[in-house]
Amino acid sequence: MAKPTSPIFFFLLVILSSTLLSVKPNTTIIETTCKTTSYYALCVSALKSDPRSPTADTKGLAAIMVGVGVKNATATATYITGNLTSAANDTVLKKVLKDCSEKYTLAADSLRLTIQDLDDEAYDYAYMHVLAAEDYPNVCRNIFRRAKGLVYPAEIRRREVSLRRICGVVSGILDRLAE
Repeated sequence: MAKPTSPIFFFLLVILSSTLLSVKPNTTIIETTCKTTSYYALCVSALKSDPRSPTADTKGLAAIMVGVGVKNATATATYITGNLTSAANDTVLKKVLKDCSEKYTLAADSLRLTIQDLDDEAYDYAYMHVLAAEDYPNVCRNIFRRAKGLVYPAEIRRREVSLRRICGVVSGILDRLAE
């Protein structure tokens, strides 16, 4: 058995220390990047929970947040589509839900285009696609408002706010990239 003062112990200690130290600057990059966004806590939480973040640069962090937005929009579209069966007898509600689901699908598609824009360093186009993704849920809300007798569901409202905040974080990171 090796003594704690053996060369192997020191070698392992050096490797472990350098590994831990190499993660710290990336945490600083996450925090510095997130300070440029409107939703710091959301940004830090989302990025620190992704295993790719410790090795990502600012553009990589933007791509990770875009991925969070795609998941949110896709999950919301799926959630809304799942409610179509409960609206089987209400043709107005069924149409509104179908339209809303399509808007969230379009939001996810816009965010997917943002990934390509990031790869091309076309930050103006990326910003445009993020703004479109952020606006699609507003269209869903407006569809509900125009339908007489329908109330905008609290769960869809919560998801709308969440997507809007995620898009706000992405926009803030894009501003940093465009500097």
